[in-house]
Amino acid sequence: MLRPLYDWTMRLAAGRRAIPALGAISFAESSFFPIPPDVILVPVVLANRDKAWTIALWCTITSVLGGMVGYAIGALLFDSVGQWLIQFYGYQDKLDTFRHAYAEWGAWIILIKGLTPIPYKLVTIASGFAGYDFLWFVILSVITRGARFFLIAGLLRVYGEPIRNFIEKRLELVTLVFLVVLVLGFVVIKYVV
Repeated sequence: MLRPLYDWTMRLAAGRRAIPALGAISFAESSFFPIPPDVILVPVVLANRDKAWTIALWCTITSVLGGMVGYAIGALLFDSVGQWLIQFYGYQDKLDTFRHAYAEWGAWIILIKGLTPIPYKLVTIASGFAGYDFLWFVILSVITRGARFFLIAGLLRVYGEPIRNFIEKRLELVTLVFLVVLVLGFVVIKYVV
């Protein structure tokens, strides 16, 4: 069942609209969309390994721009969207503690969570909500998102064929692992953080 979808994705990844689509998803994921850009980044780099660094740069830039929108949601729309998110994640009783922790550890929160499967939109919205310094937020976002996307692109550029063969031979397993990691990211935010 997954094979036709995989083949279709790989054909699209080699097309001329693949890189702009990756940018759109990367932008949206940093502010509101639930699916990480890695889902598109991997096939696009596999289909265009000679452009791996350009693709990683594009993904980083659009992710940071989307993060700025997420920051604005947290900073400017707290009374509507922000309040709902705080209640959804069960933080309404921990608001002052959260702001204090973010003021003290905000840089580490941004750097570490930007590399993990924890949804980055939560980091961007929380940064705006907590009033974290915008310039530092952007700098740290460039570092953490760039590190993640350039690492993925670099590995795919160097080891692309073995990785592609592994994915194609174990497509169901790779899909299952990805879904588990994605769900775990949301679970960690909901119950651990």
